[in-house]
Amino acid sequence: MKPIILDVDTGIDDALAISYAVRSQELEVLGITTCFGNVTVEEATRNTLVVLEHLESEVPVIAGAGKPFMRTPTKGSTPHIHGEDGIGNTLKGLPKRGAEEGNAVDFIIDQVKRRPREVTLITVGTLTNLALAIRQAPEIVELVERVVVMGGAVTVPGNVTPYAEANVYADPDAADYVFRSGIPVTLIGLDVTMKTLLSIDEMDRWRTKDSTLGPFLADMTEFYMGAYERFYPGIGGCALHDPLAVGAVIRPDFVRGDRMRLQVNLDGEALGRTTGMPDAAGSVTVCTEVDASLFLEHFLSRVC
Repeated sequence: MKPIILDVDTGIDDALAISYAVRSQELEVLGITTCFGNVTVEEATRNTLVVLEHLESEVPVIAGAGKPFMRTPTKGSTPHIHGEDGIGNTLKGLPKRGAEEGNAVDFIIDQVKRRPREVTLITVGTLTNLALAIRQAPEIVELVERVVVMGGAVTVPGNVTPYAEANVYADPDAADYVFRSGIPVTLIGLDVTMKTLLSIDEMDRWRTKDSTLGPFLADMTEFYMGAYERFYPGIGGCALHDPLAVGAVIRPDFVRGDRMRLQVNLDGEALGRTTGMPDAAGSVTVCTEVDASLFLEHFLSRVC
């Protein structure tokens, strides 16, 4: 089993990624750390616990960053994409258990040091927790097995501006800091995630396969698909951004890419743009190809 830490800002595709990770026997989920992004860090922590409750999982949840790495916080929310509660307006009550004591940054550092060159970090929200961890303990750059990041748009347009992808845009300084740190990164950006598509036709099947989890995931995912339909009329589904990052750890052959040096625009109209320059010595592998059908088949076999 590959030990992982999953770092989330739990909205709907984060919930799907959590389900995928927890239900994949190849992965040992050491903990799930939370940050601001789609929702506040408090809401992300609550939503993560709710999802784990539906999965009947006791994976520890550790709250992390509630504001950007360097910038003044700005109020940001995505109710038009993820619902008022962040999980498609499916929230029925508070989770039965709470988050662990401590903070995400210390948890990441501790786990990486306990198991040097074994732990893979999968980040599907802002890179704030990881940037803070590297600043506090720069030695972890050499101790992680790899960081798999859902974020960025190197060869394609962004999704919050013409230039920027949402996770990087929410904290560009953190992303730039991580990419420049030398830590080994596999970037699962819009370059590949927008080539995946979960069809709305799957939702009826999800509702029949599991009396608790299936309808819960189907209801929130249908809400997400509604947002996609507004942005991309006729698409008939949604992209699987965060789940693909998990899939790329389970099966690295789902994606292919090139080594690059990556930088992030930190001001101006192109704030948050990720620019990659081919470099065999670069620490970031930017994925530009995906076997979408193979990944989707695998994802569906695990989640519902």
